Amino acid sequence: MMRSLYSGVSGLQNHQTRMDVVGNNIANINTTGFKKGRVQFQDLLYQQLKGAARPTEELGGVNPQEVGLGMSIAAIDTIHNQGSLQTTGVVTDLAISGTGFFILKEGQEFLYTRAGAFGVDTNGTLVNPANGMKVQGWMAQDIDGTQILDVSRTVEDLVIPVGAKDPAKATTIVDFACNLDKRMLEIPENATALEVRQGTWSTTIKVYDSFGDEHSLQVAFTRIPGTANSWNAAVAVDPEAEIPRNAAIGFGDAPPAAGDAADFTINFSNNGTLLSAVDGAGNMSGEVAGARVVMNVAYDVPNTDPDAEGVQVRQEFALNLGTVGGFINSITQFAETSTSKAVSQDGYTMGYLTEFKIDQSGTINGVYSNGTNRIIGQIAMATFANQNGLEKAGDSSFTVSTNSGMANIGPAFTADKGKIMSGTLEMSNVDMAEQFTDMIVTQRGFQANSRTIQTADQLLQELLSLKR
Repeated sequence: MMRSLYSGVSGLQNHQTRMDVVGNNIANINTTGFKKGRVQFQDLLYQQLKGAARPTEELGGVNPQEVGLGMSIAAIDTIHNQGSLQTTGVVTDLAISGTGFFILKEGQEFLYTRAGAFGVDTNGTLVNPANGMKVQGWMAQDIDGTQILDVSRTVEDLVIPVGAKDPAKATTIVDFACNLDKRMLEIPENATALEVRQGTWSTTIKVYDSFGDEHSLQVAFTRIPGTANSWNAAVAVDPEAEIPRNAAIGFGDAPPAAGDAADFTINFSNNGTLLSAVDGAGNMSGEVAGARVVMNVAYDVPNTDPDAEGVQVRQEFALNLGTVGGFINSITQFAETSTSKAVSQDGYTMGYLTEFKIDQSGTINGVYSNGTNRIIGQIAMATFANQNGLEKAGDSSFTVSTNSGMANIGPAFTADKGKIMSGTLEMSNVDMAEQFTDMIVTQRGFQANSRTIQTADQLLQELLSLKR
């Protein structure tokens, strides 16, 4: 009789625990990145009234007789199913689609979370603004002007330097492409200004010196009289400037001097493809199939201090006409309208970091006011051999336990890690209908166990009343 009392008590206690879990799930139905809990029950010890007996020649076997002593909690699981994704439009709001956790650092301790409502503090550090924990990842390293991400290093704090400067870069190469019209007329001697304009194809592009100051590069192409496939190209930098820039062309290792020629000859083959270029000193670039046809341009940089010998500072860049025999990204000569132009150059002015973006790999890309983009860093992710073994640490975060396994840290898309969605938050994976149903079942289980206690109590009352 006492067994039924204590069985009912265990039922009440454990159903209350289950109700606590259901209540916590419902309380966190709108908590970002929350993962619901689930209680599993199991029966407890058994008192054996009679053991089992094996069959004999005279009698069959007898089953054991056992009375249960109640129930207990087998496990309280954390269900890591994917929650729905909610668009917020905030670039620092991050959600993981798939497996993995963000890594946060508090002091020297690492925590793991699916709640990605992050922000930037006054130092530019990417943090969880609710508790100040710092988001971990890898900062890009500048190697010879190129940003490199080394994800083999230990994770570190991510700092986004909003407002930081991007230094100016001088133009080092200008790429030409498209077509010069083979039908273009030669310029006769004593030609009028109109005839010169009609027989010249002129291109202009902006280039930059080491200060980020803007200059105008002009290249004018004219057919060389008496030739079939040769053109003269005259190069000028800031042709309208009051002070000449002394542009010059050359092929040698040394920068062209101010007194060198400012024009060159460009030759085409009979099939319309680029063949070679010749500078004023007779030096040639090209003629070997597939070779790049490149010449050096140098000009005086204004508003600079001359050196000890009084020589003006000169800026040099490469003029890339394409490859010998090439059609794509090369100058050609076909009987079609001239379209040749400088298609690109790699210089720019100084700029400031105005915004940043985070792609699906977690890479943080800075956008500067001068139009450049720089890799700032990459957000790290962690996965576990047994993520159900993680311990909840509050603040929507988890810590490593002895049964979770060590964190496998790496970038998104590697080792079964999911992708990162910027401008999105992962909602709680709690299903209200499921929780309300579970609440009803739990309530009925609690109620039934209370009836067991009441009935056992009535039996005891009847036993005590026998003496009256």
